[in-house]
Amino acid sequence: MGWARLVGAVMVTIGLSLAASGAGAVESDPLPVPKGGPRERAVTAYNAGVKLLLDKKYGDAQTKFEEALADDEQLAEAHNNLAFSLRMQSVANRDRALNHYDRALQLKPTLAQAYMYRGVLLTQMGDVTRARADHAQLLKLDRALADKLERVIAGAGRDEGEGVAAQYD
Repeated sequence: MGWARLVGAVMVTIGLSLAASGAGAVESDPLPVPKGGPRERAVTAYNAGVKLLLDKKYGDAQTKFEEALADDEQLAEAHNNLAFSLRMQSVANRDRALNHYDRALQLKPTLAQAYMYRGVLLTQMGDVTRARADHAQLLKLDRALADKLERVIAGAGRDEGEGVAAQYD
């Protein structure tokens, strides 16, 4: 098996392991959500998207995260989870997913899960240099996620769902 096929097989295994785990990580305490208006609608759609994502309904989750972002484009967690949903559906979505990971980190530079999964995506895309830069940032934010990303970059690890930002309360 050639190197490219081996890396591809490892990345598919990682994605399937992640999808099978159904685990979600809490990246921060929930933000206070004002009643009424676009922010409440955004968070409601976002929370519905998280549930669909954890149920592995990636296309439906994508729709909910897009709804959330239509109401509040600055919801970093929605960008992160939209990117994850896109990535899990098709390799054809990689560029679009990368744009959403980038936007999530632009909005919330401390969102560890976005570094984790952008690093996974960059590894899948063959950009190990940028994946290692995400790993370096992750070392400052979450050592456990950094260790998992290091294993993914090395081709020996499985991610366990830490790229899914939690629901808001």
